[in-house]
Amino acid sequence: MKKHLAELNVGRLVAPTDDPRVAEFMDNLDRVNGLGKRMPGFVWMMEGSGEPGAGNTENAIGDDPQFVANLTVWKDLASLKTFVFETIHNRFLTRRSEWFSALGDKHFVMWWVESGHQPSLEEALERLEHLRLHGATDFAFDWAYALDHQ
Repeated sequence: MKKHLAELNVGRLVAPTDDPRVAEFMDNLDRVNGLGKRMPGFVWMMEGSGEPGAGNTENAIGDDPQFVANLTVWKDLASLKTFVFETIHNRFLTRRSEWFSALGDKHFVMWWVESGHQPSLEEALERLEHLRLHGATDFAFDWAYALDHQ
């Protein structure tokens, strides 16, 4: 069975989702996520309630509503790379520090899943923890590892 690429990106917003300090980010979530869903190679995204402008921010981690996650699955590394670095998404990625607190450890992880598998947030957080503890491996990896092992 063909493998697909899962990715988890976590961050802690500098303010609650209804605060003006994160308004530009929140106002563009539907736009950026919608683009991602229309990209060639997109497979699946963990969804929130579907409330306009909320994105996946309802999928908070732990008891902290500002600690949010984005979890997606892509057909391959090239598809994810194109979306992340060659679309409007990159403009928001480069401005991440305006809306998110700096995390002292890794906040992004990728891993291969069986075609059709939709990973849970718990599974994704386990992969992120593995990357933090053991570094990049076939089980959980970052961009550098993925690009070196294409």
